Amino acid sequence: MLLGERAGAEPAVQAPDPFADDDLQLALYVSYELHYRGFDEVAEEWEWDPRLLGFRRALEAPFVAAIESAVQRREHVAPERVGSLLFELAAEDRGPSLSRFLATSGSAEHFRQFAIHRSAYQLKEADPHTWAIPRLEGAAKSALVEVQADEYGSGRPERMHSRLFAEAMDALGLDSTYGAYLELLPGTTLATVNLISLFGLHRRWRGALVGHLAAFEITSPEPNRRYANGLRRLGLEAATGFYDEHVEADSVHENIAAYDLAGGLARQQPELAAEIVFGAEALLELDARFASVLLESWQAGRSSLREASVQNAPLAI
Repeated sequence: MLLGERAGAEPAVQAPDPFADDDLQLALYVSYELHYRGFDEVAEEWEWDPRLLGFRRALEAPFVAAIESAVQRREHVAPERVGSLLFELAAEDRGPSLSRFLATSGSAEHFRQFAIHRSAYQLKEADPHTWAIPRLEGAAKSALVEVQADEYGSGRPERMHSRLFAEAMDALGLDSTYGAYLELLPGTTLATVNLISLFGLHRRWRGALVGHLAAFEITSPEPNRRYANGLRRLGLEAATGFYDEHVEADSVHENIAAYDLAGGLARQQPELAAEIVFGAEALLELDARFASVLLESWQAGRSSLREASVQNAPLAI
């Protein structure tokens, strides 16, 4: 990542491949994190400091350009087709399957690395999508709240999905402290989380955020079934609770998210129909890149964590 100066403007960020640029994605993740739990040694006033927001805007520019280059926006999507189209996109996805690999061939070390990668999102699961609640109304808002209530444990803190993931990490012998492994995560991993924060923190991306969530729910039950099966194959039953929960919960959520939330929003605001589909396709695109990096590393016998810090990691292949 390189910064260049433009007269009277924010610094321009030059990144040949924004999705894989470790520095860009880490800087963007850190700037977004100030809107979540922040950092102990960073003053809370930085969250809305104009200088930081300008820097974040400069980081977002190449990231957004890369997303819009990788995912072709559809000129027109019929609102009544949105729900079924999201299922079709998920069924047609040809990205590499991490879940099949982990179910049949993955080792305990592979599962630990996978959990480290996913911890960037799963330890704050549902929070980025919750930004959509005040930006929706009527039936779409009601559907989103129904899904999110389950994500937060339906009133039982011990059943919050983020808590269940922390327990899975503990069972795998990992540190479940929020942000413990941030320095080990490559740009392709952080990009999958930054995508949700980008959509969530900008009202103009609300349609894409809803599409992202719907696709997230639709593509969840079967992969999580495979993850749980892979853990049981390895005798790691204690780590399966998070994945078993998602097989059950997301089998219900997928229809609510696709037809009531995404379809409902498209019917309310037809001009957002194409944007909803764009958000779903952006998820599939970045998840495919993420999966490719992990599988290529593992098939080559390498760690999938950042090489510069892998010596500090608690595991290796």
